[in-house]
Amino acid sequence: MHKDLIYTVEIPEGVKVKLDGKTLIVNGKRGENKRSFHYPKVGLKIEGDNIVLSCESATKSEKSIMGVFSAHITNMLKGVKDGFTYKLKICSGHFPMSAEVKGNKIIISNFLGEKKPRTAKIMDGVRVNIDGDLIVVDGYNKEFVGQTSANIEKSTNISNRDKRVFQDGIFMIDKGGKLIH
Repeated sequence: MHKDLIYTVEIPEGVKVKLDGKTLIVNGKRGENKRSFHYPKVGLKIEGDNIVLSCESATKSEKSIMGVFSAHITNMLKGVKDGFTYKLKICSGHFPMSAEVKGNKIIISNFLGEKKPRTAKIMDGVRVNIDGDLIVVDGYNKEFVGQTSANIEKSTNISNRDKRVFQDGIFMIDKGGKLIH
């Protein structure tokens, strides 16, 4: 026998939430996040200072979908209120590597002595600051901040060389307050 299931996510102070059909629009001091939450049998509504997800006779898959929706909504609210910050470290043991931001790309020059610079795409609404050997990626959309960080890290991937010797690259060291070892 299945039960009715209700998830509530509290709306923080200073954040405005609007529901347009199945699309949730969240506004805060850092920016605006939009996301469509469409799944059969799962209802979404705003009641006072809460966003309520509900489902009648929830099955195992609907429970998991509601958990995912709840996590996405929490990340949207946290993003527009506080934002997300990832930190990356430039490690160059063999050749002095340099990185600079140009428009919506980050350009990595002299990686392993290569003449052609490597590039990584910066997603919309994400700011990248380079301070010496530290790169700080900051924004209000967690997925875009994470994807930009991954693009930067992936752009310095080494192939056809011994990774025990050539440990150069740009590596994530901090993902939104969670240190990476």
